[in-house]
Amino acid sequence: MTGIDYRQHRAIAEIRLNRPEKLNAINADMLDGLASALDRAEQDDSVRVIVLSGEGRAFSAGFDLVSSAPPEGADAHAHMRAKLRRDFNLIMRFWDCHKPVIAAVHGYCLGSSMEISAVCDLTIAAEGCRFGAPEVRFGSGIVCLILPWIVGQKHARELLLAGSNKVDARRAAQIGLVNHVVPADELMQFAGRMAEEIAANDPLAVRLTKKALKQSMEMSGVRRALEQALEIDIEIETGGSPESREFNRIVAAKGLKAALAWQKAQADAGKT
Repeated sequence: MTGIDYRQHRAIAEIRLNRPEKLNAINADMLDGLASALDRAEQDDSVRVIVLSGEGRAFSAGFDLVSSAPPEGADAHAHMRAKLRRDFNLIMRFWDCHKPVIAAVHGYCLGSSMEISAVCDLTIAAEGCRFGAPEVRFGSGIVCLILPWIVGQKHARELLLAGSNKVDARRAAQIGLVNHVVPADELMQFAGRMAEEIAANDPLAVRLTKKALKQSMEMSGVRRALEQALEIDIEIETGGSPESREFNRIVAAKGLKAALAWQKAQADAGKT
């Protein structure tokens, strides 16, 4: 699986993002790989717990903006709708997984990768990890608006409307985005011990308890709200401001670094 590693140790399956040269930015191949890895873990009766992690300097910088730049022309709207629906469905796979999933995050956990970590059952963060949702800075929306359901409206509004990408692990723990913060060199060992503790329990009781927890939130309307928020994200991505369209054009033509440099130049010009 391109960009995705899968390994199993006793009753624990580890799914690892492995595109470290791009800070594990999730591209189309990795979406396929994640879906296949989840299928494998869910269908294997010997697997009781899944641990999701990232190789290299970061858990993930989010979904790959370069690979997701929309084409121009009449098919752009349909392309973007299909892409965002695919992204959303992948994130919700972790929400819907009937086996417990632990996210072990370090370095950067940004954008949609933060959404993935948020829908996991538990999130363990390494000291020094940075969280954030910078989408509004790029004229983009939120693929899976789960954050208000996890951290509450006030914290979610601060993160999402400011487009902050500098929320440290301690702050993330304070607002309920992560369960534990541990030294970076102890991250995987801590996540492994937590996984083993869960795996030692009766698997049917664990599965049905997770089902009950999930149903209690869905009875509150979470899935309907997420679907409606996805429609708004599609509206943002397919409409967009002149600035966001130019940003995406530069991403497609010259890459993300050039687009960010252009954006900074625009902001600097506006200050003068």
